[in-house]
Amino acid sequence: MINTLTEVTPEILAEIEAEMKVRQTHEVFLLFAMGSQFDRLIKLTLDRLGVYCLVADPAHVTADDVERLNPKGIIVSGGPSSAYENPPFDGAIFDMGIPTLGICLGFQMWAHHLGAKVAPADQREFGTHKLQLTGKVLSQLFAGIPQGSPVLQSHGDRIEPGDHFTVIANTDNAPVAAGEKGHLYGVQFHPEVTATTHGTRLFENFVFKICSARDRFPAEDAAERKIQEIRDQVGDRKVLLALSGGSDSSVVAYLLRKALQPGQIRAVYIRGIDRPDDERFVRGYFDDLDLVVHDATEDFLEALKGHTTMKAKRVAMRGVYKRVLEAEAKKFGAHLIAQGTLYTDLTESGGGHSTGARKAQIKLHHNTGLDFDYEELTPLDDCVKDTARAIGRSIGVPEELLVRHPFPGPGLVVRIEGEVTAERLHIARAADGIYLEELRRAGLYDSVWQAGAVVTHSEHTYSKGDDAGTGLVLALWAVWSVNGFTAESAELPWEFLNAVSRRLTNEIREVASVVYRISDKPPATIEWG
Repeated sequence: MINTLTEVTPEILAEIEAEMKVRQTHEVFLLFAMGSQFDRLIKLTLDRLGVYCLVADPAHVTADDVERLNPKGIIVSGGPSSAYENPPFDGAIFDMGIPTLGICLGFQMWAHHLGAKVAPADQREFGTHKLQLTGKVLSQLFAGIPQGSPVLQSHGDRIEPGDHFTVIANTDNAPVAAGEKGHLYGVQFHPEVTATTHGTRLFENFVFKICSARDRFPAEDAAERKIQEIRDQVGDRKVLLALSGGSDSSVVAYLLRKALQPGQIRAVYIRGIDRPDDERFVRGYFDDLDLVVHDATEDFLEALKGHTTMKAKRVAMRGVYKRVLEAEAKKFGAHLIAQGTLYTDLTESGGGHSTGARKAQIKLHHNTGLDFDYEELTPLDDCVKDTARAIGRSIGVPEELLVRHPFPGPGLVVRIEGEVTAERLHIARAADGIYLEELRRAGLYDSVWQAGAVVTHSEHTYSKGDDAGTGLVLALWAVWSVNGFTAESAELPWEFLNAVSRRLTNEIREVASVVYRISDKPPATIEWG
């Protein structure tokens, strides 16, 4: 779990000073995590810039605490609350004269603190928009950033322009996309996501131009650090690895290979709600890890019986997942259970930075909060998808494993609307196999980040040969992304989609019709449920 600053005591100050010595820096930044799904990306960006950043709990860290820390700069993130709801934060921090960057909600908060009007917008902004820089003099915040740069916006409230601050940028339906007032800077978009093409430059401008930071800590080799951390945590004990064949658990498998002796590791692959080719990848690359394939198909179907909502199904399959892993750990005599848990999994499950700010639970992931009877080992829980892949490349994980499309832990469960039955599970697996096979055949597989087929509730009249009746509607989707925090609907060629539709309706008897989803994330999530 991410460590979060909740109080500033003499003991905490001593710890911070000790770490600053190790980092050879006299400078510290504070990130107040207001509950945004993108909080971790802000922290990762600052880490890559080589500056020392502490994540602060807005519900507990006060202006007095900030004064004791004397940070070079402050960032206040976005979040699901509204500024006029008075989310937990000591507004006196805005009056301290410390350079402050407010992102989305963070901007609305300091604008509201100064007396500006913040209200629900008539036209909410989700997705990518073009940023138009305004004013006679270009703000330092936008130095080197061109006009019309794409920015990712995700907000329902707007700040009304007025004399409380200077507007320095707008978008097509947001008259205030960025503003400044003295030491306070704010943006109504998310510079931390890759969809904002010059977001890293904006952070560089804030950190080095506005805050005048000078100390840049040279980044360690993340893979070597993680290998040593695994050795320190495991010692001479045994580890059971939950292995899916996806990129995340594959990276963990390679880290364990580097860190431990062969007899210390056993991998278990759980069959039942998996993709058609998952097991092939696992057997092809990880037979040396004392691999066990556990067929839990009937257990999953029994646990899922009667459950119709995505959340209920996620909870139900978690029970099977936990029981299988604990049973296999007992057989092996393991002391720890290892998983490829990412920070994305933690934050979307409502975890991440442990602060008093309200945080939305987007979806409950299979590999979080399971309370195993065994110690957990999650070496990638401070990574998003792209950083985990980068670590994998540095230790020799084959590209074929790294570029496999992400697949949810609940597997085909979340690609079936309503109750999961043996028949619907068979349809979902067949549809997934055809779709991915055609993506590879057309040379499109590597150009999209993830793709899937969903067995929907809907029925559609069909006419096949001389027969007529009703059949199921399949919904296809594909997205472009880098790290899974944001995604754009992939514009797949019409000829390709038409060919896939023909195969699905011809080869799967129960399918009558095929549709394609075109929503981005946000507002949609990548997986259906």
